[in-house]
Amino acid sequence: MSIKPSSIPKQNERVKTASQEAFLKDKEIIFSFRYLNLNHKKFNCNGKGFSYFNCLIERLRDVSQIRVNDIGAKGKTLRCHRIDWKETTETCFGIPNEDKIVNGGEFQFALSSNEHGRVHGFFIGNIFCVVWLDPDHKLYKNKKRSSV
Repeated sequence: MSIKPSSIPKQNERVKTASQEAFLKDKEIIFSFRYLNLNHKKFNCNGKGFSYFNCLIERLRDVSQIRVNDIGAKGKTLRCHRIDWKETTETCFGIPNEDKIVNGGEFQFALSSNEHGRVHGFFIGNIFCVVWLDPDHKLYKNKKRSSV
């Protein structure tokens, strides 16, 4: 089966209706790396070894078997939650046309309990667009430092 170019969504095209959005949220998560930024000074994998990348691939495999509607039910294991920019060291992802593309769908999830950090990105329907790999937990402010 070949994919016709006209059936591929155009870049920045959002789901148009609430029923389509609800339908997609009942589907398993698919990953996109279109917006992946491996050159960010804080969010990169420089110096990370095999165990990090092995954990990353295993977590992506496991998350791809979860429906979007069920992602919150994974609780402590996944540590998935929306990104609250007011609590972070950044104000946004910094991608072109972010206000139109991201549209409030910013999330993060853990690779493991604490050892390998987080993956940050956003949802468009059932597609999780990975933007940053954060192996050293640098997105959220250290609350102990900020209270001194």
